[in-house]
Amino acid sequence: MMAAAAATISFLYLAALIFSSIVLLISADTIVSDPLKNGGNITDGDTVVSAGGSFTLGFFSPTSGVPTKRYLGIWFTASPDAVCWVANRDTPLNSSSGVLVVSTGGSLRLLDGSGQTAWSSSNTTTGASNSSVAKLLDSGNLVVREQSSGSILWQSFDHPSNTLLDGMRLGKNPKSGEEWSLTSWRATDDPSPGNWRMVMDTKGLPDCVTWQGNVKKSRTGPWNGLRFSGTPEMASTSYSAMFSVQVVVRPDEIAYVVTATADTPLNRLVMNEVGLVQRLLWDPAGRVWNVLARTPRDVCDTYAICGKFGTCNADTASTLFCSCIHGFSPASPSQWSMRVTSEGCRRNVPLDCSTSNGTTTTDGFMMLPGAKLPDTDNATVDTSATLEQCRVRCLANCSCVAYAAADIRGGGGGSGCVMWADDIVDVRDIDKGQVLYVRLAKSELATTKSRNDNVAKILLLVAACLSLMGIFLILICCKLRCTSTSRLRSQNDSEYNIQNMMILGYLGGSSTLDDENLDLPFFSFRDILSATNNFSENNLLGQGGFGKVYKGMLRENKEVAIKRLSQGSGQGVDEFRNEVVLIAKLQHRNLVRLLGCSIHGDEKLLVYEYLPNKSLDFFIFDAAEKYLLDWPTRFKIIKGISRGLLYLHQDSRLTIIHRDLKPSNILLDADMNPKISDFGMARIFGGNQQEANTNRVVGTYGYMSPEYVMEGAFSVKSDTYSFGVIVLEIISGLKITLTHYKGFPNLLAYAWSLWADGKAMDLVDSSLAKTCSWTKALRCIQIGLLCVQDNPNYRPLMSSVVTMLENETTPLSIPKQPVYFSYWGSQGENTSCSMNNMSLTTVLEGR
Repeated sequence: MMAAAAATISFLYLAALIFSSIVLLISADTIVSDPLKNGGNITDGDTVVSAGGSFTLGFFSPTSGVPTKRYLGIWFTASPDAVCWVANRDTPLNSSSGVLVVSTGGSLRLLDGSGQTAWSSSNTTTGASNSSVAKLLDSGNLVVREQSSGSILWQSFDHPSNTLLDGMRLGKNPKSGEEWSLTSWRATDDPSPGNWRMVMDTKGLPDCVTWQGNVKKSRTGPWNGLRFSGTPEMASTSYSAMFSVQVVVRPDEIAYVVTATADTPLNRLVMNEVGLVQRLLWDPAGRVWNVLARTPRDVCDTYAICGKFGTCNADTASTLFCSCIHGFSPASPSQWSMRVTSEGCRRNVPLDCSTSNGTTTTDGFMMLPGAKLPDTDNATVDTSATLEQCRVRCLANCSCVAYAAADIRGGGGGSGCVMWADDIVDVRDIDKGQVLYVRLAKSELATTKSRNDNVAKILLLVAACLSLMGIFLILICCKLRCTSTSRLRSQNDSEYNIQNMMILGYLGGSSTLDDENLDLPFFSFRDILSATNNFSENNLLGQGGFGKVYKGMLRENKEVAIKRLSQGSGQGVDEFRNEVVLIAKLQHRNLVRLLGCSIHGDEKLLVYEYLPNKSLDFFIFDAAEKYLLDWPTRFKIIKGISRGLLYLHQDSRLTIIHRDLKPSNILLDADMNPKISDFGMARIFGGNQQEANTNRVVGTYGYMSPEYVMEGAFSVKSDTYSFGVIVLEIISGLKITLTHYKGFPNLLAYAWSLWADGKAMDLVDSSLAKTCSWTKALRCIQIGLLCVQDNPNYRPLMSSVVTMLENETTPLSIPKQPVYFSYWGSQGENTSCSMNNMSLTTVLEGR
């Protein structure tokens, strides 16, 4: 019995083995053995998978449209579209008959259908034996080794394409001149070398530089021992927990190497076809690559955008981000006034450079903290010097204009010495930046000291005033406590309302609208606490840069939404008062209704009507929720927003400019009617005023008009621009700041391209296929493009927009190509692009 059973088991095992062999033979793709030895090969259709399964080697076509254009490459097994290395970038095969062969001497050869060599590994190792093997490691490195000694004859990590993996190097060998750099693909479907490169600049201090052709476009800032000085994200706890970063400096190697920790997900650093370098992390649950960091991040990462002795600050858009370092003025004031800043700045007072005992006696240094250090191409470096020695050397050298520590490890201001001669370029203000010491004449240093003394005096005066105000308020509170118990509650409520009105500026004065006193309920903080269950997380509806929004229940069982402004939101009393005045006096079905407000110490709260269907962005940008908004509903929302804006611009008693219109500020009621919200940044125009300027640019990148971002100028046409962006987002279901969607830098560029090619209907969200009125959708696309014209004079007024939406016989103008946002997109847009007091709102649930 046991023998029979054993025989049966053996038979079944043999049958299974034969069946498996047959399946492998008839399979279209075959996984071959790894490693490959001399004479071994893989053909098109075969793949080699690394031991841990992370990477796959094989043949691929970058686009289904040209299946005969074949390349040999390595990709992430979990994400086959993420190709991280390509062998034959310049010589694609024209058929699927390619073969990779391990030849004698330790070389890899890629043969085409006729047996000709399309690519080889170009092994230069001398004395290689005929016994070699090729193996794909689980790091993604394809290695050819001498079989007996194990020495590496060739490896793909020495020949990067557009991707840097863990353990790869970006740098060069100073002795041999060999370079390890990234080169972009020519296009998303063309792996041939593009026009963008990322290299390690080894002049001065090591610095990662991005080039477009022969033009330097951006750089990370020099290495300071801990990070590149222009990449503050490398200093974050989350980044350092995932990656170990080092720059190796040896006689035969200067290289930047990143190693991921054991628990870090699959990751890669990629230079895409438009020069954007991104650190991507793989999300296995969502099966997507998430962006962890990128360069360039904003316009200030554009190389030398402010010229010599200029500094760039991404939070000062009103001056096109550029200013001169103290002690310097624009080299060409006329050009600077037109926002052309590339000529940079020049000294106000020449350096004296007089010396006594080898040291200058009149010049000195101004400390510029929080800086991305200048380009070190013209700098000299001494890593053995102290910072004090660096200062003395710079003073003694008349051509030295600035110095800094070469290494900031160990504290104490750092060690080592970097000295710049003649000019400094590409400086920017940045979080976690370094200290740069800039050389100035004695008179300029005195001005700096006087200015600092004045600032200190002002701060002391402000502190004294605040102390007196505090004493006054304490006296008032003591007086209130002395009132009789029977009248305490009513008098407290009365005094409470009076204090609120005093803070808002209405008692003994007038409101901004028509000199009418404010008629708005003031809720006590006690009532707010009760309504929100002491601001319970269970009541939280949403949160953003302004603070948090809670669902509340008032005494009359009335549902409300309570906006609690955070102290660090940037929305102070002025913005709070602004919103109270505007919404309390404005009544329209497409504007959110303000029910009351509350002030309690530092707490500032607004009470709104509760809207159950969240905000517009919750629906149109969500793959599942977007199906709840059919075409009739989306068209109703577009018209509702336009009517709300028309009321603000024309039909209310004064002209109101919203300045922060975006989908997250469009709330939806139970019937999906849109209501414009968040008037904290709004401005009022009086009389015949048509336009205004501001030095404080606020809003959200992508929705702000070009004249507002670049010049601080705003008008009703600024809101028209934002409306146009929202219309295109509603129709397409795509965000304005989508990153290189189908090769386009943003939604406007994509929409315009489709319009210009007569394919505008391709923009319509696929979820609308069954309900869409194609005629109305096409008309809305054209209206959206008219609203986002670069020149505000070409944009329609909202009165015309409402007419165009509600009367299909109204003729439409032909839009011009919007180039402004395409330009900014080419700088590397981001949803996190920083503007002054940018309002970023994330709605979690209905409000």
